Amino acid sequence: MTSEERAGRRLDLVAAAAAALLVVAAAVVGTVIERANGSLHVNWPPLYASWSPHLGPGTPAAVVIAVLVIVHGPPLAARLPWRRLVVLGWAGSLAWTGALAMIDGWRTGIAGRLTTAYEYLTVIDRFDDLGPALRDFTHHILNNAPDHWPAHVAGHPPAAVLTFVGLDRIGLGGGGWAGLWCLIVGTSAVAAVLITVRALAGEPLARRAAPFLVLVPSAVWVGTSADGYFAAVAAWSLALLALARRTRHPAAAALASGLLFGLTCYLSYGLTLIALIAAAVLWLTRTVRPLPLVAAGAAAVAVAFTLAGFSWWEGYLLLVERYYQGAAAVRPYAYWVWGNLACTVLIIGPATVAALRRALAAAPAAGRALRPSAGPLRDPADRLVVLVLAALFALLVADLSGMSKAETERIWLPFAAWLPAACALLPATRRRAWLTAQAVLALLLNHLLHTGW
Repeated sequence: MTSEERAGRRLDLVAAAAAALLVVAAAVVGTVIERANGSLHVNWPPLYASWSPHLGPGTPAAVVIAVLVIVHGPPLAARLPWRRLVVLGWAGSLAWTGALAMIDGWRTGIAGRLTTAYEYLTVIDRFDDLGPALRDFTHHILNNAPDHWPAHVAGHPPAAVLTFVGLDRIGLGGGGWAGLWCLIVGTSAVAAVLITVRALAGEPLARRAAPFLVLVPSAVWVGTSADGYFAAVAAWSLALLALARRTRHPAAAALASGLLFGLTCYLSYGLTLIALIAAAVLWLTRTVRPLPLVAAGAAAVAVAFTLAGFSWWEGYLLLVERYYQGAAAVRPYAYWVWGNLACTVLIIGPATVAALRRALAAAPAAGRALRPSAGPLRDPADRLVVLVLAALFALLVADLSGMSKAETERIWLPFAAWLPAACALLPATRRRAWLTAQAVLALLLNHLLHTGW
């Protein structure tokens, strides 16, 4: 091992330790603030969770899956045929996420998640007549409005609740089916990220990232949170955009990417920031040819909702007002602007923190290579760095906006889904050690805490 490699490993550990200290600081300072005045509105800062050590039916499966991925994940990712790897990545993520959810049991961990007073399933019957419900949607956003929507319905455009209305209409009503929908669709984000990384940075790096994309602590919140579903829709939009210059049917890929991006924007207002990652994808592909069809697809979704009577912009402005009618009015920005980053550390894990350290160290070289006069980026690692840092930048913009004070362990899943791809930059000899750290963190989080989402 060279001295440069040893120094790199030391810096990886320093970055992980610094991130751990950030979490400890957020926990200590947050606890002091919460006990002093209750302004954080969380029981276990910086997470929306409660201290509740427990075991559950998913415990043995989660431990076994973690061991299998740690031991067999890297060699399988290196040798499996590509398509099998993508499918296995999705299946592995589904198994890992489902096992973590089942630590809390079927009812608490899956079937009951989307049936609480804050959630979408409580208002399904108000969409029996779809037209009037959409036309009147914005009239029920504010807290002082008659029959105001629950927090999550009010906090999102109507495509979010309409997803569960649609499931109910085809006979898949109730919390169990809704939870399974979020689990199955949400974990498909792993496949989408793998496909995107391969298209932009090459297959070797995608293969190296695969085990880390599966064994990530954010799975605690993907199963089962609607935000995990949103993350998958956004991820597939970007995957299709990355494929638009490589597939046999580039026009179809570009149009489908636009349709999914439009849907993403009507699932969550804040996910318009996915456009920042899309810009990086277009820059890396060095083409704007897909843009007209992408724009057409996104516009089609917007036109459909507008004609149905819902105004996205009106909804967003009312949401901002509703946001400050609730806990956000007292949650201190001065704490959450960095406390949110501690949440991010917990959902991406120490391995991703170390890998992001490497990505940031490589950023100046990648930035110089990105100059128009430099031509296309030749180094696959530089291309991966650009993609990952674009996702990190989008997350930081969301943080600075102040519209995500707390609960970002689920709200930022669509951005966090891309960050573990940076783990392809970690040295091969340390992959199992870093995978172990990822698994241990996820298992501790789900066994020691009762998460609110």
